[in-house]
Amino acid sequence: MMAHSGAQSLQSLIVFLAVMVVIAGIGIGAWAIRPVPSYASEEQKAGSPFDATFTAENPSPWFAMKGLKFACVLDYVRASGREPTLIEATDVRFPAGSTGELKPGESATFKCPFRALFGLPPLNEDYGVVQRSQIYFHASYDLPFIGAIRLSHNSVPFLLNTRLLPPRWTSRPDG
Repeated sequence: MMAHSGAQSLQSLIVFLAVMVVIAGIGIGAWAIRPVPSYASEEQKAGSPFDATFTAENPSPWFAMKGLKFACVLDYVRASGREPTLIEATDVRFPAGSTGELKPGESATFKCPFRALFGLPPLNEDYGVVQRSQIYFHASYDLPFIGAIRLSHNSVPFLLNTRLLPPRWTSRPDG
């Protein structure tokens, strides 16, 4: 009788653990396929790299990113002593007909108003200052199907790549 009771307890424990493993697997799988924006710097013909326009794309084939907001972070400017600074993106342009949403495969453009941090004149082309800078982007958006939960994502760092003509921000110096 006690052996039977012990076997049932062990069986219950194994079933419980199996259910927990399945729930954890579903959670990890869902997290892995969540939409995460990808970024690129658009080619800039003239002016300062601090006036660059950036593109954010939703590479997810399944989920839209709703309630999307972008911010730019000036991570550092070498030898300036400036602390990392987060500023809201400006001139955000979503595809026609959508406000704050990127459907799968769609992209939006935005600018980072870094010039205001430096007090730079409108057409300053001091690439020396910019080359010693690092930026990244911060996006926040609603979790698909559960709009009450917000997700946030920080991009990889971007550096000014002067090997490209005209120079532009890239996630790696070798572009």
